[in-house]
Amino acid sequence: MDNLKQHFMLDPDVIYLNHGSFGATPRPVFEIYQEWQQRLERQPVYFFQNILMGDLEKARLKLAEFIHTKAEDVVFVPNATYGVNLVARSLKLDTGDEILASNHEYGACDNAWEFICQKSGATYLHQPIQVPAGPPDQIIEGFWQGVSTRTRLIFLSHITSPTALQLPVEAICQRARQAGILTFIDGAHAPGQIPVNLDELNPDFYVGNCHKWMFAPKGTAFLYTHAEVQHMVEPLVISWGWGKNSPFKSGSVYLDSLQWAGTNDYSAYLTIPAAIQFQTDHHWEVVRHDCHNLLQETLIRISDLTSLPSAYRQDAENYHQMAIAPLPDNLDLQSIKQRLYDKFRVEIPFITWNDRNFIRISIQGYNSGADVDILIDGLQALLPQLVQPT
Repeated sequence: MDNLKQHFMLDPDVIYLNHGSFGATPRPVFEIYQEWQQRLERQPVYFFQNILMGDLEKARLKLAEFIHTKAEDVVFVPNATYGVNLVARSLKLDTGDEILASNHEYGACDNAWEFICQKSGATYLHQPIQVPAGPPDQIIEGFWQGVSTRTRLIFLSHITSPTALQLPVEAICQRARQAGILTFIDGAHAPGQIPVNLDELNPDFYVGNCHKWMFAPKGTAFLYTHAEVQHMVEPLVISWGWGKNSPFKSGSVYLDSLQWAGTNDYSAYLTIPAAIQFQTDHHWEVVRHDCHNLLQETLIRISDLTSLPSAYRQDAENYHQMAIAPLPDNLDLQSIKQRLYDKFRVEIPFITWNDRNFIRISIQGYNSGADVDILIDGLQALLPQLVQPT
């Protein structure tokens, strides 16, 4: 994977093991992004009136092919959190309604649901999923214990942010549909890290980032909405696309009312086909496999260092290019993060989840075994200094 480093603009003096937070855009993709911006600035009026909508449609078609669904069911949004807010604010929730999530959800999305539930009188509930998690059937049955006659919607991550655990969302969506319960899958970390087939998954709503594991520029994500529930989604911003006089006339109220929210730089969305092509050109299925193997070795090395068991099953099938490793509970996380960066130049997140300490490692195509060696050297040097006496 070493030869892929040349395609990224990351600081060569930093060991970047935190792709999961904000992603990183390859230089060839970023250059095409800038070309779109230059086209916009050369003739803004012509660009917005004659170019943008046609090329946005081309980008949506390419994205829809990548995630295996219909382009008319996908609309671009700036990020996954925005998409969650868009749907959450559209739902007509009443007192007594319940939104069921796991205890592995992203904090900003938790905030969005808590906010909406406070206004509506609904309740946002977290059904715990243990770490290490059991096999898929066990996860499904354990999660379903939180479902009640009041459950209006299930909100669940495809790959969780704090624990990097892939959840069996397809089976949960199928079971929820049979029970008449809406499903909303947070795929912020899924597209690009694992294959995504939305037609097979069949959720009611799905939001995914393109700026993380897909390599598009920052500010690119998508919201998928099943055709049967598109009438439920209301725009956060009312602009020219809304109403019978929409100049866009795509034939879809869903697309017209959501895609245009006023003057903005839409160049990042137009770059998505280039980001997908970058992965194709570099045989990304092989790269993902190599990244996973290196990550698996890294988790073993950290476990050997800390004498703490893995956060995952031994088959290693429920994490991919991002994973967590347990750390001592009496470790000063803020200090070790700062010292690891200052002394070893390693950029990596340390988190507390469910009252336990973890380090979250992302392995991307630009990483190498040498990067992991430096991480292990840093942990080996710093852990004895920063584990506080009990």
